[in-house]
Amino acid sequence: MPDETHDPALRSWVASANDATGDFPIQNLPFGRFRRRGQHEPWRIGVAIGDRVLDLRAVLERRADTGDDATQAPVELAPSLGLLAAGDLNGFMALGRDARRELRTWLSGVLREGSAAARELGPCLVAQADAELTVPCRIGGYTDFYTGIHHATAVGKLFRPDNPLLPNYHWVPIGYHGRTSSIGASGQAFPRPRGQLKGAGDAPEYAACRRLDYELELGALVGPGNAPGETIAMDDAEAHLFGLVLLNDWSARDIQAWEYQPLGPFLAKNFATTVSPWIVTMEALEPYRTRFVRPDGAPAPLPHLASDANAAKGAFDLVLEVWLQTASMRSRGEPAVRLMRSSFKDAYWTLAQLVVHHASNGCNLEPGDLLGTGTQSGADPGQGGSLLELSNGGKTPIALPNGETRTFLADGDTVILRAHAGGEGRVRIGFGDCAGTVLPAR
Repeated sequence: MPDETHDPALRSWVASANDATGDFPIQNLPFGRFRRRGQHEPWRIGVAIGDRVLDLRAVLERRADTGDDATQAPVELAPSLGLLAAGDLNGFMALGRDARRELRTWLSGVLREGSAAARELGPCLVAQADAELTVPCRIGGYTDFYTGIHHATAVGKLFRPDNPLLPNYHWVPIGYHGRTSSIGASGQAFPRPRGQLKGAGDAPEYAACRRLDYELELGALVGPGNAPGETIAMDDAEAHLFGLVLLNDWSARDIQAWEYQPLGPFLAKNFATTVSPWIVTMEALEPYRTRFVRPDGAPAPLPHLASDANAAKGAFDLVLEVWLQTASMRSRGEPAVRLMRSSFKDAYWTLAQLVVHHASNGCNLEPGDLLGTGTQSGADPGQGGSLLELSNGGKTPIALPNGETRTFLADGDTVILRAHAGGEGRVRIGFGDCAGTVLPAR
């Protein structure tokens, strides 16, 4: 439940954290990996606060150098701070919910306005503009689900107008295993993929993708795992989650159309996946929980995928957006334009259900494993979380303010995913940008 760290009245001595339109107020406190730009030092663990990063290694180093205990954490927090100072975010993720809550309480205390720690922690702040960010933790396994029922229905109608959703969709959290080696942090640039494309003839051709697309997703990162053979109960599921990032699982639609039967996505999806660099913890998201509601007529989940708590507050009220900046816009200094907006409340499965289903056959999850939610679209035609939906399968070009049009992505296009939570009586918290740029095929 929300606690004192969520108090909307809290302010920070880091002035930029008090900007009501910013992503990183003191009520957020997300974790990431960074290093000072231009330095070849090992990656450090930091916490975003306003437009700054609190360097957790520097906190311990300064304490050791000065001998001053003004920033001394409670004794019980020393182990987790030590892990983070050593750069081991995965180790901290494995400690679980209690360790996160303890450290969050300490961070909130030392960063809030009036804290005696301000003098000592000030030198431990790094401007985000001076920091290089990377994938926020070590990702061992990556699974992409398909929880967006509006996306699944819209795409299904393009291929099966009379039967857009296959029968198992209402019962099984559909997913597939993705590729971890090509996951990159915001700012990732990748060449347009090549692959087999099926044209009018009997034989395919090997060529550059012509229908390149983005997918608006969230990614859930696992905290404590489970042993091989063990399952996870619904009441325990969220204790196995550390936090969320934005995720763009780029898709080569023409390659996918040819290869996906009978086994599903392969080369059409594994060439690049982009994530935002800051992990918004499950604790930060507590005030933005909401009731989980299925569409009218949908069957109740099987008993192992249901709980009273999940029905009462298993969903999250998050606003999701896609922005596009073309090469022409960038060359003229024109900002990105928003293509759509949707809500994570519309997801057909909750995060807890994804965890339970993934482990329901005894599959062992590990700290840092990434679970993609699948494309998050709204019910309206303009709320599609991909160009495939917004352009009606490429039939309806999207007009941009500068006169350009798009059905699918062009070389030089930069796609930016953004998300935030807020609402009356609640502080706005965000995820930071998840940006990626398409380069010409090699």
